[in-house]
Amino acid sequence: MPRILLVDDEPSILSVLSTLLKAEGYEVTVASGGEDAKEQLSQNDFDLMISDIRMSPINGMDLLRKVHDERPGMSVIMLTAYGSVETAIDALKLGAFDYVTKPFKVDELLITVQRALEYNKAITENADLKAQLGTRYHLESIVAESTSMQSVCDMIRRVAPTDTTILIYGDSGTGKELVAKAIHAYSRRKDKEFLAVNCAALPEPLLESEMFGHAKGAFTGAAVDKEGLFEAASGGTIFLDEIGSMPLSIQGKLLRVLQEKEVRRVGSNKNIPIDARVLAATNTPLEDMIKAGDFREDLYYRLSVIPINIEPLRERREDILPLVYHVLRKETPQGQQPPALDADASATLEAYDWPGNVRELENAVKHAITFAQGEKITRAELPAKMANTEIPTQASSDSVVDASKCKSLKAFLRDKEKEYLQSILKNTGGDKERAAKALKISLATLYRKLPEAQE
Repeated sequence: MPRILLVDDEPSILSVLSTLLKAEGYEVTVASGGEDAKEQLSQNDFDLMISDIRMSPINGMDLLRKVHDERPGMSVIMLTAYGSVETAIDALKLGAFDYVTKPFKVDELLITVQRALEYNKAITENADLKAQLGTRYHLESIVAESTSMQSVCDMIRRVAPTDTTILIYGDSGTGKELVAKAIHAYSRRKDKEFLAVNCAALPEPLLESEMFGHAKGAFTGAAVDKEGLFEAASGGTIFLDEIGSMPLSIQGKLLRVLQEKEVRRVGSNKNIPIDARVLAATNTPLEDMIKAGDFREDLYYRLSVIPINIEPLRERREDILPLVYHVLRKETPQGQQPPALDADASATLEAYDWPGNVRELENAVKHAITFAQGEKITRAELPAKMANTEIPTQASSDSVVDASKCKSLKAFLRDKEKEYLQSILKNTGGDKERAAKALKISLATLYRKLPEAQE
């Protein structure tokens, strides 16, 4: 049971937060100010500290410094009044995991607490996992030369050992299911089932039956009892693809399954306990669907405990040629040398915008292999819509790209990330909140990266 130290000099806040967190199953210790908190920290171990910033004589920033120096593995969430956000940002610079403004929303606070605890747990449990992996940025079939995909791989390593619900964002064809399978493959559930359902592919009655099962006689054609995917995935993982397409009526039933950890088959009044980890994916911003009334906000918070965002291929062009050669090797019969790309073909593939992302790239490579005349793939052998792509004039058709040279060095990628962060900060006039939104990362994550970017 996670242990939380709750620090505030307002008894009413302590009472409300303590009751709320205990109801969620956490072990809570309250400290009525900074001095009490220092004594508790010296005598007990905690997984998380939630502290108000403005206290006297010892304030939250003093406690944060103490935790940073003496308990570097413990997360800290700061509570701050709306007008003191700048102070909270200073707390992020000192190593706080995140901050929550008063008056806080209950769901926002609980999600922040859960993320902080899961982050620490994942970091701790992941040490052995990292030692077992052969290469750093190639999980399963994921090719990750770009900084953004390296971040996705790092996130997979962190969250895989936990049972946290994950929501994977990404355009169609970016590889959301591949990421879900990698999470399953590196989890303690890897020897159990990984079952996927496309929520957009089935009509409402079939989707409900597929997910939750049905009892004999529940509807016409239901001749026997049938277990649903949640039951079949017991001990394993269920992947809900295109979750945004799920009808509202089924969203409510899914929410109950996530809350109660049990499922009720269609046409039955019996509740069946289930133990399946839930991973979900969407290519539609669920926040917009919530505003439009098409997606339940309470379900969104249950699903998005930890979000993973996969950028479209046009935003991570460093991955294009490594992906091409990955597919070439996969499609070439064993024992044969895969064909190479001439410079014009390589430049064309790098310049193309890839609206279909990795799925379109795979099809393009298969097309090129089919029509290749020799040991090199030329621009003419690419799909026609790609062959019309404008490419840089400096490309020379006399040179051949060597697959081994497509791998970027770790230091090069790190430098590129620094340059990109600095560029975004410059474009936003130093406004870190706008920069974090542009980068699609949290403000806390941006501050954790800033020291490296400003070296």
